[in-house]
Amino acid sequence: MVPLFVGAQQTLTLEECRNRALEANKGLKMSAEKMEETSNLEKVALWQMLPKVGATGGYTWMEKSVRLLSEEQEDKLNNLGNNVQQGIVQAVSEETSNLPIGGELIGNALNNILNNTNLSSSLNQVGQDITKALETDTRQVAFGVVTLTQPIYLGGKLSALYKTARYLNHLSGIEYDKKREETLIAVDEAYWQVVSVKRKKELAEQYAALLDTLNRNVEELVAAEMATKGDLAKVRVKYNEAQMSLTKATNGLALAKMLLAQRCGMPLDTDFDVSETNPTLELTQHQPIVMDSVWKNRRELQMLRISDSIARQGQRIAASSLKPNVAFTGGYLFSNPNLFNGFQNEWGGTWMAGVVVNVPIIHIGGIYSVKAAKAKRREVAYQMEEAKEMIELQVNKIRSELDLAYRKFDQAQSNLQQAEENLRLADESFKAGMCSSSDLMAAQTAWVSAQSEVLDAEIEIEMNSVYLRQALGNR
Repeated sequence: MVPLFVGAQQTLTLEECRNRALEANKGLKMSAEKMEETSNLEKVALWQMLPKVGATGGYTWMEKSVRLLSEEQEDKLNNLGNNVQQGIVQAVSEETSNLPIGGELIGNALNNILNNTNLSSSLNQVGQDITKALETDTRQVAFGVVTLTQPIYLGGKLSALYKTARYLNHLSGIEYDKKREETLIAVDEAYWQVVSVKRKKELAEQYAALLDTLNRNVEELVAAEMATKGDLAKVRVKYNEAQMSLTKATNGLALAKMLLAQRCGMPLDTDFDVSETNPTLELTQHQPIVMDSVWKNRRELQMLRISDSIARQGQRIAASSLKPNVAFTGGYLFSNPNLFNGFQNEWGGTWMAGVVVNVPIIHIGGIYSVKAAKAKRREVAYQMEEAKEMIELQVNKIRSELDLAYRKFDQAQSNLQQAEENLRLADESFKAGMCSSSDLMAAQTAWVSAQSEVLDAEIEIEMNSVYLRQALGNR
């Protein structure tokens, strides 16, 4: 946007004012950011239905290692040979003592054989090897897992969430359009207010010029003793009133420009002018209003229809809490020490896959959530019915006001023609000395009033036409 500098007057059209307002309006910018937000939320909801891959890792230090055997079990394994040999010797002694002949000799011979063999030491070594093999060095543990999770069925929740996000995105777009429409209407109101006050200021200047001319003429008549000082005083009173009206119009124009500058995002002290001083009157015959088309086009009802769709998805989300949830999960687990190779100090891992099923059995809260969602839908339905009634009333009201404005314009045009003819005759009669200055001032006042009524009717037609287009939902 090209900045306007104080003291550098520019002439702005209505379209230029609209463009500046759309560019500067902060509410419109916030609505645009809202659209960006809901667009990204829609993408988030879509990704909820797709697989999720995650990784988790960690490291732990412990003062002691994990022991798979107790001290008593380790002692038995370390002395495995001694314990076995002792058991064999005892068993041999018991069995040979029961022999009728030579049992003791046989037992002693077997014991000597066992004592001379390397059985106990060999078994002791085997037990010690087993004990050592079962020792784990788990004072330092590093682990990690990569997982993939794919929802299979969550009671329709994910689909409902995605549709809700899509509706919210659409809703934010309609809200943006509605805010844009409100911004343009506010600019139109301020613009035509400037046009109206500017025209009335010009009218006040014309009226003051007429009275100034009349004042000089009456002064000449007083000097020629053809008019009284009382007549001159009346003219001067009217002239002062006209100057006061001109001052008010000047101040009013400055305030109207400030309002328009604010809505266009310009500094309040910007000096500018407006190029269009005459409204474009739509004097064509109005087409019949079809309310079904109006209800379809109105943004308020579009937003309520989307709210109903969102409420319907909310009902599905509430009902999903009463349905089973099924998800697939898989991944790869790895660790050091290797859990899958005797706790060796090396990396090792394994693939895994499974299905998770959750079936709600008692879920009273979910039942009430569904009832609440149904009540929300009924509430939106009532809001839609009420909105239709109010919109129909609004359309008929604005249509009546526009028709009335047209009638005012026609009457004001007729009054202006009569006032102009009356002013012409009064001016000719005054110059011919056939009427007083008071009669001429009355004709001038009537002419100014008729001009003002025409201007008011024009502005009223212009704004009511804008309001009617908005009420009908026309873009």
